[in-house]
Amino acid sequence: MTFDEYLVYFGDILAQPEKYERYQNEEYLQYAKMNWTRMSRWIKRFEPSEDMKRYVQNITEEQHWIVITEPWCGDAAHSVPQIYMMVKDNPNIDLDIQLRDAEPFLIDDYLTNGGKSIPKVIIRNDVGHDKAVWGPRPAALQAIFEQMKAEGKEFLEIKEALQKWYNDDKGVAIQQELLSLLA
Repeated sequence: MTFDEYLVYFGDILAQPEKYERYQNEEYLQYAKMNWTRMSRWIKRFEPSEDMKRYVQNITEEQHWIVITEPWCGDAAHSVPQIYMMVKDNPNIDLDIQLRDAEPFLIDDYLTNGGKSIPKVIIRNDVGHDKAVWGPRPAALQAIFEQMKAEGKEFLEIKEALQKWYNDDKGVAIQQELLSLLA
């Protein structure tokens, strides 16, 4: 789906959670509500770096950027709108949002340490070859996540640390990593 279609889908979940089995679970619904707020904030406030703008403006061949995500994913609430804001003005970039938990289950080809961690960004050229794969979160944050997990930290404490990191980073790391991958 397009980013706009994803927003409609996401909004429908919030308006009619009874239509979506996963969101009948109050915990998942609360995640989605928080993530809608986070995503909306990034759409209003995120400004790609000059380096990222210049790189994206100079893409003249067609590219297909696939983002695998779900509305309940806290990492995606930060990364997905930032990625959209990076590429939205280049007509040569087709941004395709795919749900992790729906067919065609593309996530199965892009596992992280054997798991279906999201978001994942797959950047393909016009003939369908992967140019770059990124995700589920910036490397520095992934290291923090793995360390906290290894220390046996509670999920709530890990989530709070990750959210704080994203707010402090303001999208700098994801842009640097994408630029490095695409260089």
